[in-house]
Amino acid sequence: MKKVIIFLVIIIGLFAAMFFINKAQNEQKAEGNPYGKDTLHPETVEQLDDPNYQNIITPDNLEKKLDNGEDATVYFYSPTCPHCQRTTPIVAPLAEDMDIDLVQFNLLEYEDGWNQYRIESTPTIVQYKDGKEVNRIVGYNEESAFKSWFNENSK
Repeated sequence: MKKVIIFLVIIIGLFAAMFFINKAQNEQKAEGNPYGKDTLHPETVEQLDDPNYQNIITPDNLEKKLDNGEDATVYFYSPTCPHCQRTTPIVAPLAEDMDIDLVQFNLLEYEDGWNQYRIESTPTIVQYKDGKEVNRIVGYNEESAFKSWFNENSK
């Protein structure tokens, strides 16, 4: 019985060590991130170097932009959303090719955004004109649908 207890203590100790090592690695990777946060969800950390997720906007910056009556095209997404994972590789390059400043709002990191911007599901792209919402497109769509929507709303 004594050997079993020692064995269990060693296993628990190894799991605890792995947890803290993994947490420290994620914190190190998240250092200097565009979110302005000390800790990020692991799914967000995985996207930090992805070229499709480089136009991040924080809630404070988005609020300033809208309060100043500026136009904005905002892509609300979550790194854990499978539809977002299919949509981002379509809309990020498309927006760049069309010379649209598509800012990306990570709802996993900024959960208040769900209610604040009335987001019911992800992905959602919202067009703001003069700081006010004028249109949105929700869910996964083909590239042609996004291109048409961008032409109608972001030009």
